[in-house]
Amino acid sequence: MGIPRLLVSYTIFISLFSHTAIATNSTLTPAQNLTDGQALVSPNQRFELSFFSPGNSKNRYLGIRYRNLPLTVVWVANKNRPITDASGQLTVTENGALVIKNGSDGIVWDTNGTEAGNSPILQLLDSGNLVVRENESGDFIWESFDYLSDTLLPGMKLGWNVKTGLNRVMRSWKSNEDPSDGEFSFSLDPPESPQLILRKNSENQYRWGPWDGARFSGSNELKTNPVFTPIFTSNSDEVYYTYQVLNNSVLFRFVVTQLGLVQYYTWRNEEWVMMVTLNRDYCDRYAMCGAYGNCYNDDVPCRCLKGFTPKSPQDWNLLDSSSGCRRKHELNCSNNIGDGFVKYSGLKLPDRSVLWENYNLEECRTECLKTCNCMGFTNINVSGNGRQCVVWLDELVDIRHFPDGGEEIYIRMARAELGMYLLPILLYSFFTC
Repeated sequence: MGIPRLLVSYTIFISLFSHTAIATNSTLTPAQNLTDGQALVSPNQRFELSFFSPGNSKNRYLGIRYRNLPLTVVWVANKNRPITDASGQLTVTENGALVIKNGSDGIVWDTNGTEAGNSPILQLLDSGNLVVRENESGDFIWESFDYLSDTLLPGMKLGWNVKTGLNRVMRSWKSNEDPSDGEFSFSLDPPESPQLILRKNSENQYRWGPWDGARFSGSNELKTNPVFTPIFTSNSDEVYYTYQVLNNSVLFRFVVTQLGLVQYYTWRNEEWVMMVTLNRDYCDRYAMCGAYGNCYNDDVPCRCLKGFTPKSPQDWNLLDSSSGCRRKHELNCSNNIGDGFVKYSGLKLPDRSVLWENYNLEECRTECLKTCNCMGFTNINVSGNGRQCVVWLDELVDIRHFPDGGEEIYIRMARAELGMYLLPILLYSFFTC
C-alpha cells in the first residue's frame, strides 16, 4: 500500500523546517559551531548569518542577509571558495579566528592572523556587522565591515585605515549565482586626495571627486538629502566615505552591480526600489572628451575648454573626442615672460589631484606658478577641516560641464592667451607673475 500523498507532503515540510531552523542567538563562542541550516540573528531581527545558495546554484556560501526578505545578501565570507554540499560549518577558535570547514574537514575560509585575549566571542550586530570581540563587552579584533562585498550598508566605511594600510573596496559579484569577485570595483582613492572611482578590472570607468566639503565633485547624488546623510572623514588615522539613514526603520543599501552600476536601493512596497544611480549619463564615463575636453550632456557632448583646440579635428568630426584638446599657445614657464591662470567655473574637477599645504587661494596660486608642471589649482574643503590647496601636475583629464554644484578651477595658460577673453587688468594684477 502506498504512502498517502498528504503524509509525503507533511514529511517534506518537516524536513525543510528542520533544516532551516533558526537559532535566535546572536553570538557564537569557541565551544559552539554554526552548521548549515542554522543562523545567528541580530538582536533587532533585521540580519542573519547563515549558509545560502544564490540563484539556481547548488554551491553553499556563508553570508549575512536580510532576514525575512527574499534572498538579499550583503556580505559573503567564502565568496571565492564555495562548499559543494550542506556540510559547511563555522567555528571560532580559542584565539578568536573564524574558520569555515567543509565535510572533509578542509578549511575553505578563515580570518588568518586574528588574535584575541581571553574568551573571544562572535556576534552579529544590529547594523549587520559581524564582529569578533575579546569578550562579551570587549573591543573588536575583527569585523566584517572591514572586508566589503558588493554592498555598503549604513555605517560601513568605504576607504582607508591609514595606520594599517587597509583599503576597504566594494567588488561586484561575478553573476547572480556566483558571489566571487566580478569585473567591477568601487573605491575611495588615493587617500591623500580622495575621490570615488569605479573600475572595470584595472581600467577607470567612472570617477567622482575630490570631496569639496559637501559632495564629491561631479555628483549631486552624494550630498545631504531627505533620505540619508553622506559622511566623509579624513584624518591621520582614517580616510573614508559612509552614510547615515535618517530613518532607521528604512532598509537601505548601496550596491555595485554586476553590470558596473553604482546604485542606492530602499525596501518599499515589498520590493527593492532603486533610488539613485551615480553613473547615469554619457558624461559620467571616464575621460570621454580626453585631456582639456569638457563634456556637456547635450547634442554636442565634447567641447574644448577656451584656449584649447581639438588635437585631431578629423576624429572629432567623426564624434571620437577621446584624443582630447591641445593648447592654442604653448606655455613658457619663465619669470620674464610668465604664464598665468584663467578661472573656469561650473566644472567637475579633473582626475589626479594632489593635496598641497593649507595655503589660501593666493598662496596656492603662487606655489603652483613656481612649479612648471602645475597645470591647475583650486581651494576646496577636501578633509573637512577648512579649505586646502589642491593642484594638478599633469594634463587635466575627465572634466565635465556641471553648472548645478560645479567647482571653480584656475587653469594655467600662456601669456598670449590671457588677454583674449578675460579682462587684461584683472588677469595681470591677480593671476600672473
